Amino acid sequence: MNELSDKSKVILKDNYKSLKYVSAMRNVVDENSFPLNAETAKIFELNLKNEAQNLTETGEKAAFQQLEIAYRALQNSSAKAIRETDIKSVRSSLQNIEEVNMKAIYSKNEMANEASGRANLYIMIAATLSFMILFTFIVNFPGFVANPLAEFSSAIKQISKKNYKQRLNFENDDEFTELATSFNGMVVKLNEWENSNLSKIKSEKLRIEAIIAQMQDAIIGLNEKGEILFLNHLAAKLMNLDDEKVIGQNVKELIKKNELLNRIIEPETEDKTLKIYADEKESYFLLENREIIIPNYETLEDKTLFESSKSAGSVYVLKNITQFKELDEAKTNFIATVSHELKTPLSSIKMSLKLLSDERVGNMNEEQSQLLTHIKEDSDRLLKITSELLDLSQVETGNLKLTFAITKPEDIVQYAIDAVKFQAEQKSIQLELNCDKNLPKVNADIQKTAWVLVNFLSNALRYSSEKSTVKINVVQQDKFVQFSVQDFGKGIDEKYQKRLFERYFQVPTDGQNKSGSGLGLAISKDFIEAEDGKIGVQSAIGEGSKFYFNLPIAE
Repeated sequence: MNELSDKSKVILKDNYKSLKYVSAMRNVVDENSFPLNAETAKIFELNLKNEAQNLTETGEKAAFQQLEIAYRALQNSSAKAIRETDIKSVRSSLQNIEEVNMKAIYSKNEMANEASGRANLYIMIAATLSFMILFTFIVNFPGFVANPLAEFSSAIKQISKKNYKQRLNFENDDEFTELATSFNGMVVKLNEWENSNLSKIKSEKLRIEAIIAQMQDAIIGLNEKGEILFLNHLAAKLMNLDDEKVIGQNVKELIKKNELLNRIIEPETEDKTLKIYADEKESYFLLENREIIIPNYETLEDKTLFESSKSAGSVYVLKNITQFKELDEAKTNFIATVSHELKTPLSSIKMSLKLLSDERVGNMNEEQSQLLTHIKEDSDRLLKITSELLDLSQVETGNLKLTFAITKPEDIVQYAIDAVKFQAEQKSIQLELNCDKNLPKVNADIQKTAWVLVNFLSNALRYSSEKSTVKINVVQQDKFVQFSVQDFGKGIDEKYQKRLFERYFQVPTDGQNKSGSGLGLAISKDFIEAEDGKIGVQSAIGEGSKFYFNLPIAE
């Protein structure tokens, strides 16, 4: 193989260079006339010089000398004295050199093929001899090597299946016997380890610790005694604790010195979002608390009844929601800005519509009046949406301001009815009020509570047929006063009812009713809950819908 490699290198080295030089000189002869100018002569002579140093084949030197003589004769002759035969002599010399090298390449290629054939023969002979030696070894010496190795392999497979009763016995006094003795001792120790609870506990503990360490959330684990069972690196970094030193310490002692840990273990509010200074900026984390419940295997003789499960501790998880919080704030600020910017031009449009509707400006035909009516309806709808968006942004940024006042429920209801009376008259819908005059007062924001009731009534009128009835009921229920609006329209499918109070959610319609922004009920829910009330809906297909909210009675 080395011989083959050497011959291949020779082919690629010397002959290739000669062919390259000949090709360069032929190009000069073909493209120029003799005598050559200084630049082309320099190119020709450089390749001629390189060829003189690369004469490696038989007959190549004679052809080169003939080329050199012919070139010198042409170069030293005048243009008129140059004969065609002299140029042919140069071309012939170049062709001779080229043929010599091509023949050499062919010859060396044949030699390489022969060397390759010999190499293949030698490889086949070596492979045959190796196979014969290996076959002889397998046939004649299995008892010394193959059989012990097979037994070892079988025994190791049994150990992998946790069969620790496997043993190896060799009678020969050799290395395999010593190895079998060590193997049997290892199996005994493995059997003892497997049968101990410590191995299982340690294995599970290592697995859990590895999982907790790799998690991207801050995690704190407490046992049933309130001692820190585990604490991953991220949690220790957030609370500025040494995770190795605090393991096993009672959390009640630690929260006295660590304010953040105190907010996590004993939160003062139901708000699960924590703002923590981390990574050189204020970050937001969502706190999740899970109590670990395990089966109770302890039975006390003096107790007839006992619990089937018990608490094994708690796990606190802090999920980083900074990115989502920032996106939510950006969205809220954008909505507030856009809504505020839209409100001013919409108000101007409404003022212009009012001026156009004034007959003192001029009379309009019926089509113009209809156009103005449509523009007014659309501008009112846009103004309502922008107001809802502004209210929503106030709720999300925590800037919602409520003006509480102790008031009668019937005043709130009457305010709402007056606001939608004209809308009800247009569809000939009767508003039926059921309100006891002796109801207790409520402590609420009158305008925002009436806004919720107006929203209920507007939706009921929108989805009610003409000449139907919408009922408004105000009744006392325990320590609450319930306000409800009931219509007898198509009703709402049960699968949509749980999402009615979500932001931007709209029940699919048949296209007959104009849909709003999907914010009215969501904002109503925020207003009522801010007043410590509850809001809900009851509906069935074909029976209509009942929207209600409860407000606590004023003390």
